[in-house]
Amino acid sequence: CPVVLAPRNSSVAMPPPADIVKVAIEWPGAFPKLMEIDQKKPLSSIIKEVCDGWSLANHDQFALQHADSSNFYITEKNRNEIKNGAILRLTTSPAQNAQQLHERIQSSSMDAKLEALKDLANYSRDVTFAQEFINLDGISLLTQMVESGTERYQKLQKIMKPCFGDMLSFTLTAFVELMDHGIVSWDTFSVAFIKKIASYVNKFASDISILQRSLAILESMVLNSHDLYQKVAQEITIGQLIPHLQGTDQEIQTYTIAVINALFLKAPDDKRQEMANILAQKQLRSIILTHVIRAQRAINNEMAHQLYVLQVLTFNLLEDRMMTKMDPQDQAQRDIIFELRRIAFDAESEPNNSSGSIEKRKSMYTRDYKKLGFINHVNPAMDFTQTPPGMLALDNMLYFAKHHQDAYIRIVLENSSREDKHECPFGRSSIELTKMLCEILKVGELPSETCNDFHPMFFTHDRSFEEFFCICIQLLNKTWKEMRATSEDFNKARKRVMQVVKEQIMRALTTKPSSLDQFKSKLQNLSYTEILKIRQSERMNQEDFQSRPILELKEKIQPEILELIKQQRLNRLVEGTCFRKLNSRRRQDKFWYCRLSPNHKVLHYGDLEESPQGEVPHDSLQDKLPVADIKAVVTGKDCPHMKEKGALKQNKEVLELAFSILYDSSGQLNFIAPDKHEYCVWTDGLNALLGKDMLSDLTRNDLDTLLSMEIKLRLLDLENIQIPDAPPPIPKEPSNYDFVYDCN
Repeated sequence: CPVVLAPRNSSVAMPPPADIVKVAIEWPGAFPKLMEIDQKKPLSSIIKEVCDGWSLANHDQFALQHADSSNFYITEKNRNEIKNGAILRLTTSPAQNAQQLHERIQSSSMDAKLEALKDLANYSRDVTFAQEFINLDGISLLTQMVESGTERYQKLQKIMKPCFGDMLSFTLTAFVELMDHGIVSWDTFSVAFIKKIASYVNKFASDISILQRSLAILESMVLNSHDLYQKVAQEITIGQLIPHLQGTDQEIQTYTIAVINALFLKAPDDKRQEMANILAQKQLRSIILTHVIRAQRAINNEMAHQLYVLQVLTFNLLEDRMMTKMDPQDQAQRDIIFELRRIAFDAESEPNNSSGSIEKRKSMYTRDYKKLGFINHVNPAMDFTQTPPGMLALDNMLYFAKHHQDAYIRIVLENSSREDKHECPFGRSSIELTKMLCEILKVGELPSETCNDFHPMFFTHDRSFEEFFCICIQLLNKTWKEMRATSEDFNKARKRVMQVVKEQIMRALTTKPSSLDQFKSKLQNLSYTEILKIRQSERMNQEDFQSRPILELKEKIQPEILELIKQQRLNRLVEGTCFRKLNSRRRQDKFWYCRLSPNHKVLHYGDLEESPQGEVPHDSLQDKLPVADIKAVVTGKDCPHMKEKGALKQNKEVLELAFSILYDSSGQLNFIAPDKHEYCVWTDGLNALLGKDMLSDLTRNDLDTLLSMEIKLRLLDLENIQIPDAPPPIPKEPSNYDFVYDCN
């Protein structure tokens, strides 16, 4: 086959320089201009070049912006986000635009004013424009319009009610968007403004957009300023908020619960219980159960998050009792212990009718306290000096004795009459169980910013924690008997039994029972025998052979398994993942997608309007990052976006999902994984691309599972054959080799 050589003077197509971006630029009344933007040149010189092309003077009064729905201005900070093939628009500069809108929203013409406010609401999403408008004291102008606008246009409301509603809606939208950038402090607003916003919660309840924005402003005020919390708490009542939960709009319900949570979270310690009492009086729990949890529609992620926050804040009310030691000298507290004894042993007689001498009564009480399962038989108050669980354990015991009296008496008498040392001491078990339940429900910890893990069953009863305890103490007693634990060495028995009980509770909770009765029935199916079966099954799947030949086999096949895991991680990166951008307003979710090219050379990424269904093709992700340019992958507190967001530093869950790719001198790609699994997949995959070890928990689990499976497959023929620790001796050489067959 002849070889054809190209002429020496023929040109070879070269790829365009990395700093050159090809775009189209629009200008009203003119044909779009196709041009190449050199990212190394100052933006001002590029704008001047565009203006000169259309013979426009005063180029400093112009700017470039994206021609898509965002209309965001292009600045020196964000110019690197311009993609090849992007359509830009030449427009007035942010300062000019802000000045014009500042004047237009003060127009005497209602139509002109409405149109200006609509534009302002749209432009305020752009931080570049927002900064310029705020510099003109635009926030103060909007607050003055809110404070005085109602009176000024009150006469026009009947005639122009739709127009007035839209005007107020756009005003509040612009205000929310401007404040979201964090440029202006929330501490600067007057009581008059707060009163107006609070009044809109009732006045414009039928106008969804105004109500939504008013609730969002109230939530932000409470969360961002201690002074504003006090003012908002005076202006808005729970009674005003409750009706909004009884509607059918889930977004309004979500904003309403968010305001209640904010008031609850920021309330001083001495006011928190008072607020909880008000919520109980207003039957908040039953309203949420009826109109939100059991409504005929799916609960979205943000609603689930707000319900989780409310659940956490409600249980945190128990922290005070959990951390309060019992005072042995406090007669009122000692009376609770007397009441426990009375209900168990003197249920049908009056406590003051006991006859006999003081010594005889003391002896009887000591005997009864021993039957009740206390450590200190003479003075049981000493059992409640450890925190946690403190007085909360005694509260739970009294609630059980009073509200589930038959079960209480049965447990106490059943165990106190045993002579085989297998009795389950009710007092000590209740204290340990209360402590464990507080750990499971994380009583006293602040709610996570990303967690959605609420349990519907805790919204079905006003005393859900106490009822939860009552179910679990009966479970503990049942499991104790099934395990035939002995009270002689309580600490050893306690550890074994509590491990099983905790596993039973956690397995039942993961099924998200809709009621406490359903939770109880789930536990009945998780007896100690069933737990043993589950453990045995899991142990068989993860069996760890420790003999030396097996360990040598493991060591031999481990590199092969690790290579398999590495390929799986890289394949997952090729599929890509949708990541959520965290911002100050959690409900306004923004998404972006990142995936690895099939040849593992380039990361493709780009913004999305909404969470995608399935994979996103490479050609729709315009931004690229060559893997060769990656300098490092950092996680947790070392991530740049975790250092910037101070509020997130204290959030353990967000820190555990954060990782960043560092490239060039200051370039970075910041991620917050949707869950722990995706976090492990991406950190493992990126480390594999960089030639580093995969160190995640997921890799360890996968390695253990695959190694165990591979070894079992290889040892199938050795079933029921004992594998010796040492290899068998090598036999002596034969006297001759006549029996050897020569293949040649």
